[in-house]
Amino acid sequence: MMPQWTVNEIAIERVFKFANFVEAFAFMTAVAMHCEKLDHHPEWSNVYSTVSVRLTTHDQNGITRLDVALADVMEELAGG
Repeated sequence: MMPQWTVNEIAIERVFKFANFVEAFAFMTAVAMHCEKLDHHPEWSNVYSTVSVRLTTHDQNGITRLDVALADVMEELAGG
């Protein structure tokens, strides 16, 4: 797992910081397209230039390959 992500028994979490609201929202929009393709959706929130993300697979009560795949996509889109 990437070092910026916090891992616990049931989820992986990360906070992404951007220069402004437009960049944060653009990131979320780009991620949303991948979420639809994966049929896997994050728990996330946005406050101005910050996007907080929690990934878990609810029907598995924990972290699955889908969570890791989506985290990889987010890292790539954020320039990580």
